Amino acid sequence: MGKVTGFLELDRQVESYREVGTRINDYDEIFSGVHNLDLLQEQGSRCMDCGVPFCQSTTGCPIDNLIPEWNDLVYNNEWQEALERLEKTNNFPEFTGRVCPAPCEGACVLGLNNPAVTIKNIELAIVDKGFEEGWIKPRNVEFNTGKNVAIVGSGPAGLAAADQLNQMGHSVEVYERSDRIGGLLMYGIPNMKLGKDVVDRRINLLEKEGIKFITNVDIGKDIAMQELEDNFDAVILTTGATQARDLPAENREAVGIYPAMEFLTSNTKSLLDNGHPDQSNLSAQGKNVIVIGGGDTGTDCIGTSLRQGAKSIINFELMSRPPEDRSDKNPWPEWPVIYRVDYGHEESSKVFGQDPRHYQLLTKSFIKDSQGNVKGIRTINVDFIDGKLIEIEGTDKTWDAELVLLSMGFVSPEHYLSEDANIKLDQRGNYQSEYGDYETSKVGIFSAGDCRRGQSLVVWAINEGRGVASSVNSFLMNS
Repeated sequence: MGKVTGFLELDRQVESYREVGTRINDYDEIFSGVHNLDLLQEQGSRCMDCGVPFCQSTTGCPIDNLIPEWNDLVYNNEWQEALERLEKTNNFPEFTGRVCPAPCEGACVLGLNNPAVTIKNIELAIVDKGFEEGWIKPRNVEFNTGKNVAIVGSGPAGLAAADQLNQMGHSVEVYERSDRIGGLLMYGIPNMKLGKDVVDRRINLLEKEGIKFITNVDIGKDIAMQELEDNFDAVILTTGATQARDLPAENREAVGIYPAMEFLTSNTKSLLDNGHPDQSNLSAQGKNVIVIGGGDTGTDCIGTSLRQGAKSIINFELMSRPPEDRSDKNPWPEWPVIYRVDYGHEESSKVFGQDPRHYQLLTKSFIKDSQGNVKGIRTINVDFIDGKLIEIEGTDKTWDAELVLLSMGFVSPEHYLSEDANIKLDQRGNYQSEYGDYETSKVGIFSAGDCRRGQSLVVWAINEGRGVASSVNSFLMNS
């Protein structure tokens, strides 16, 4: 490495977000948009010559990013070469650099006894500089195999598969049921974390490279799977896990209780279509909002509700508050399950004076008014003893709420497509196919991403998109 003592001499410094008081007044990205390249060069020097870079392992980076290599290149001010290394393994570093939780940093060897290297900051700066300098441009595909592939779903897995197969010389068409390309990237992640101009920029590049995108077409409904099978040499399903987990408590039918993704999608679509936040019944403006469930989606609901003008925001979590440091049952290099303050928590704390999260709360029932609208929630505190959930007597409480957002994850893909395709499902309701092979129970139909493995990270979707492309390529060239 360029500076073998860098990690001994320098402390970890991350690039800060825009100031809370400013950013909560708009839907622009929370990032400042200006990288301190000198700072990042110093941070790159903290990357150790550690021998076994666990940041590149499956635990650290599912797409095997060459992290030590581009950290060293950044330290030596060789940004274009760093971009070349980054693009060898990652189709869309501008997405992962913004939304990935950075498991690579959790697996960083330096993180054993010091704060980890700022890998995510450096990754984002590399790709942003690549676009600014004009280093990233459409690539020419010099030959065509004569084979064509249909991809159903335009999220990160579908886009990664399309990119890989296109560069291999196959003709690719991507079908999306929504009105815009991007899937989760477009409508599932709010503008504050991933600007839609960033998504559109990449889509435009892929289009110029020859990939064809078709929107507003719902395969399995508007077009039968058989039609794709008849007209294409292979079909890839990358539809995501879009069946949200529900909360079947008393009065669940009350108006004002929505899946988190419906809320987030509605607001993003309104911003893109009309230039203003959603003003329908889903709006949080002037309402007491309760978000049930944590994770990234819960945080996004908090941040969006705040910007819409919520009267108050509370976040219920069933589990207990995570520890400040790793527990003995959560050793390195596993992802550290620790207490974190994400952007939405910080913003809500600033506006309302306290962290919105309340732990170990079980929803017992919803309360509705005479018109059938939700007006509150009844809860009880719980504990976990020997893995069993125990309700704590005397802790019943009633909370005011005119808008309830269910952010409890996803159980599987929707099944109308698999039924139309006549493919088998696994025990969890996902499209059945093996990792590394990706072919479903029907020859010539493949699946990848969340619809195959279950709800996961964008970086895992890219991993699967790259993997299924390799499998499909072998299928096509050996057929």
